[in-house]
Amino acid sequence: MIGINFGIFRNYQIFINNRKVEENLDLVKENLPNNVNEFKALGLVKDGIYKKIEASIQEVISICSIINSDLKLGIPSNRDDIIISLIENYILSRKMGEKVKEMKGFRNFLIHRYGKINDEVAFKDIKNGLPDFELFKKEVLAFLKKHE
Repeated sequence: MIGINFGIFRNYQIFINNRKVEENLDLVKENLPNNVNEFKALGLVKDGIYKKIEASIQEVISICSIINSDLKLGIPSNRDDIIISLIENYILSRKMGEKVKEMKGFRNFLIHRYGKINDEVAFKDIKNGLPDFELFKKEVLAFLKKHE
């Protein structure tokens, strides 16, 4: 099925993108309080948390795009096509692909601010979603290692 060598540059780019996610999430974890009332009161720090989550999700999407491009899996008409292609080619598990789609939806909500952000829902989503970034990284790195 897939017998392509990614090459040093693209592996390195994926490494850099993953590192950016780690750095962003470290800042989020350092500043994310334990309860929603403290979160609501953070002001500019809360906005910074939203921006770091948004940037981290963008890095995840970029990693997916790099893999799709390097493997020549086709020209997607949208980012969902990239995720679907990665699932269909066994690069991401179906469960992880769905999580990436959810991340993308949350990112779009943060960017476009479809109405006022409900801090309670966002706080819960951020708290519950933080482990998904590490799971994504593990799946991608396992795939890369398998196809070195």
